[in-house]
Amino acid sequence: MANHISISQKLSSFNKKIYVSSDKSISIRSVLLASQAVGISKISNLLESEDVLNTLKTIKKLGINYEKRGNIYYIEGFGLNGFNIKKKTILNAGNSGTLARLILGLLVKSKTQVKLIGDKSLSKRDFSRVIKPLRMFGANLKSKNNMLPITILGTNYLRPVKYKENIGSAQVKTCIIFSALNTPGITEIYSKSSRNHTELMLKFLNYPIKVIKKPEYEKIIVEGLKQFKSFDYSVPGDISSASFFIVLTLLSNNSKLVIEKVNVNKSRIGIIYILNKMGAEIKLKNKKIYNGEETADIYVKSKNNLNAINCPSKLNSSAIDEFLIIFLVAAKAKGVSKFRDLGEMNKKESKRLDLAVKFLKLIGIKVERFKDNIKIYGDPNLILSKNFEMKNFLKDHRIFFLCCITALTLGGKWKINDKDSINTSFPEFLKILKKIGAKFS
Repeated sequence: MANHISISQKLSSFNKKIYVSSDKSISIRSVLLASQAVGISKISNLLESEDVLNTLKTIKKLGINYEKRGNIYYIEGFGLNGFNIKKKTILNAGNSGTLARLILGLLVKSKTQVKLIGDKSLSKRDFSRVIKPLRMFGANLKSKNNMLPITILGTNYLRPVKYKENIGSAQVKTCIIFSALNTPGITEIYSKSSRNHTELMLKFLNYPIKVIKKPEYEKIIVEGLKQFKSFDYSVPGDISSASFFIVLTLLSNNSKLVIEKVNVNKSRIGIIYILNKMGAEIKLKNKKIYNGEETADIYVKSKNNLNAINCPSKLNSSAIDEFLIIFLVAAKAKGVSKFRDLGEMNKKESKRLDLAVKFLKLIGIKVERFKDNIKIYGDPNLILSKNFEMKNFLKDHRIFFLCCITALTLGGKWKINDKDSINTSFPEFLKILKKIGAKFS
């Protein structure tokens, strides 16, 4: 079967209600925490993407059994450090940086050496940001150039740490928190603000974790070696997946969309703040709190007159996965949009900041870049009519999504390769596009 799609027709107006796939970040964390709980946890509405399925395969290799019945995954945990690890165990994280970095945090007490590998893309990413704190705890890690493959051997003599996390990476923060679970005493993390699903889930589990918010950072205090019971959890919709449909509606003509039951955690909805600053009128309705996480229905409608933005860098961490699609809105906005300090985009599945600049120039938008800052010169009259074939910088699911939304809102004839990349995070993406009325082959 061909691994590409062709789009040659813009989307006509629509008025729909949809659900998007479950939150990937929460799905991965819920599986890993269930593996450390005492008893059988029940997780419903789990995202069945490659990254999450690799997480399930990983805990199984570490001796944790699970089964799926209906829409519920039953995961049997044996408490902290309850893994039963065989000799010469190799874990394959695939494309998931979240899984790779988080599982290392749960292996700091392993008596057996474990080797962690990943796919070609993940093997090019920097792991020094987690290797350093894990060594501070006392774990023994070996890696060439701070990249995969990594071998880790834990220790019974873990020591609590005080660590400054200056990047704003939830993966790094969570890796340290997971390490602290198995460590006697009090671990303190001084962290730049980033998504806080791990902290909320541990609070939901009544784990002794404390978060003190300061103007410039958060102080997270974790008390180690406290067992927690199994739990029931239903995973809400993913704001990152919803973002592509938000922009699809915004840039289409005479259209309205409701995206139901989406996780709208304040550390994740930077895209909504940014787009509303640009003149969108995105509204959150039916807000509810579920196990510490806030969910809502997202209401969005078309907007013809969008304005450029001088984007506050304090919003970066809450929109880091959505900047690709935000840049497309900036390309259609009136004026020059400015974005700063976006180096973290190049630490993702691909060098997204580099590729964003290349993509915007490809569709005829003037872009200026200086290091990690870019200016996008918007063109409100932008309409595409040329032929485009996307093949040289894909294999990144979010770039595939970006190309589809561009084709359906701006026009042109598109051949978009690496369709299978959607399985990483959002296998239902094309089905939902068809439900809204998109035509592709």
